[in-house]
Amino acid sequence: MKKAVVLLSAGLDSTVNLYAAHRDLEIVLALTFDYGQKAAAKEKYCSQRLAEQLGVPHKVIDLGWFRDFGASSLIQSNQKIPTDQVKINDLPTSQQTARSVWVPNRNGIFLNIAAGFAESLEADYVIPGFNAEEAVTFPDNSTEFMGAMDSSLKFSTANHVRIHCLTDKLNKPEIAKLAVELGVPISNLWPCYFPGEKWCGECESCQRSKRAFRTQGIETKGLFLVNE
Repeated sequence: MKKAVVLLSAGLDSTVNLYAAHRDLEIVLALTFDYGQKAAAKEKYCSQRLAEQLGVPHKVIDLGWFRDFGASSLIQSNQKIPTDQVKINDLPTSQQTARSVWVPNRNGIFLNIAAGFAESLEADYVIPGFNAEEAVTFPDNSTEFMGAMDSSLKFSTANHVRIHCLTDKLNKPEIAKLAVELGVPISNLWPCYFPGEKWCGECESCQRSKRAFRTQGIETKGLFLVNE
């Protein structure tokens, strides 16, 4: 059986990839990154629970120096994460709000670190949680980006680790449908940019997840702080 290292943030996409990989592959490690993001504590807690439920080894990587990368609202306390102005059905607005939460080379760094673990653990794949919907505004979620990373890893890993995502060609509703099929515990996810007791329901990540859950008839009562 092929082996994999999974990148796990406890969001919808990464968790569905965790569950799908657990069905088809041997997961030798799930990696969660603390890069100073505002939701770090919730992501780490939820990721640990998800990994434990599947019996998957879990490790948190501290990347606090990401704060030196600039003014991303995800990691800078003096920057406000967009909420009221988020319009997920309006591409120009989404492109603008995406710039606020952009963290320079985040996924490139994550994948390279994971590839190092994958090589050391003799794993074949690194599995991120990407999707076609967000790839429109975040190019480091795209299939093309994964192909470029594959080309690079042929040189930087002795066993030619590959990037293998199970959702990169799917939109959020399709991923939510797959979550139901795989038996993903929706209430154990953390799709929010904020660290509150409930998912805020207003940030871009929450809005996209909320829409996806609704299209599949997934009950979210009590999970979102704002759930109109």
